Amino acid sequence: MTSCKYILLLLLFGFAKTNAQQLLTVEDAVKIALENNYEIKIASNDLKIDQANVSSGNAGMLPVVTANVVDNNSIQNSSQTRSDGTINKLDNAKNNSLNYGVALDWTIFDGFRMFAKYDQLKALQQLGAAELRLTILTKIGDVTSTYFDLVQQQQQLAALDTTLVISNQRLELAQNRFTIGKASKLEVLNAEVDLNTDTTNLLKQKELYANTKILLNQILARDTKTDFKVIDYFIVDDKLLLQDLTTLAEKQNPELEAQIINQKVAELQLKQIRAGRYPTIRVNTGYNFADSQSSLGFTTQSSARGLVYGFSATMNIFDGFYQNRNEKIAKIQIENSKIVIEQQTQNLYAQLGTSYQTYITNLELSKLEAKNEDIAKQNLDITLDKFRIGTITTLEFRTAQLNYVNAKVRNSNAQYQAKLSEIALKELAGNLTF
Repeated sequence: MTSCKYILLLLLFGFAKTNAQQLLTVEDAVKIALENNYEIKIASNDLKIDQANVSSGNAGMLPVVTANVVDNNSIQNSSQTRSDGTINKLDNAKNNSLNYGVALDWTIFDGFRMFAKYDQLKALQQLGAAELRLTILTKIGDVTSTYFDLVQQQQQLAALDTTLVISNQRLELAQNRFTIGKASKLEVLNAEVDLNTDTTNLLKQKELYANTKILLNQILARDTKTDFKVIDYFIVDDKLLLQDLTTLAEKQNPELEAQIINQKVAELQLKQIRAGRYPTIRVNTGYNFADSQSSLGFTTQSSARGLVYGFSATMNIFDGFYQNRNEKIAKIQIENSKIVIEQQTQNLYAQLGTSYQTYITNLELSKLEAKNEDIAKQNLDITLDKFRIGTITTLEFRTAQLNYVNAKVRNSNAQYQAKLSEIALKELAGNLTF
């Protein structure tokens, strides 16, 4: 009796502690993950890099302006022999040359390569956005799956709590019946063994529940010791239609979208390569200052300043078929990108089809298991009344008790699987939001 009371006290203490925990809703969990998750932060920073790369200057559309200054000095022992035979010598002759100015160099035509480059940079930004959405969807899926796993485990804990209370009542009844001589010691021992078994199952379930809470905290990128509780029920969206999901997936599945963008990037790469068949025209201008001094020679000092300008044009005539080879490779890459899109689309349709069939099956199973739990509960109540008046055996009572616990566990698992199916379908459709 003392051990039974101790177990009940532990359960009551655990229940009171649970009530004192902060409730974490699935919406709160998703919000925390979006703010804290490391992979989402990295993907967000990668997108910022892609956005920073989208500029006309990075595409080569803008001129390059430079400023330069060159100052050369020398001290030399100089000797000069002139045409008339006169020799001039000067030790430690000082020479100075100073040049400075600004220059502008601008590629005004490169076979439209710069425009294709700019469009490619924008496409890469779109690709980064698609990869960020994929990371966010994946993490939301991880968060919600783990969250509702906790809901399932919490329900199973409640079921095990219930069976432990019933097992404790059974032990008390067995001890009372043994005391008045209406039951054998064997019945008491069997009741104690079953109570210990139920206690062991409860402890294992509590361990699994605690470890899953640590896992969810890790996904949320917060202190793994943070304590919380989750809701104790499932709300499964049972109105999903395969045709609607397929239409959404074709438009916003991030993996498929990324492959479509990759094809666009490959096409723009081919445009840049084809630009090599056209001439490249550059203009340049600048304003320079020059000043030089020499201790020995006909000119001891000179200076100049003014505007310089010009242009240059180059065109590839023959490069060992390098241009043809690059264009051929770029076309093959475009073809590969199209094949990948077809493959990704087929995989998406297959995943949607199988996931939807699983979703329909799990909905039916959840309804069936809910009915089974109600039946098992009624059976347990009748069996418990009969056991109290001694009209059924211990084995029959234990069977009814286990049937009820198993029915509750199966019902909880069926609801959890239905929720997972819903999450998987919405993730494939790119529509997993909370």
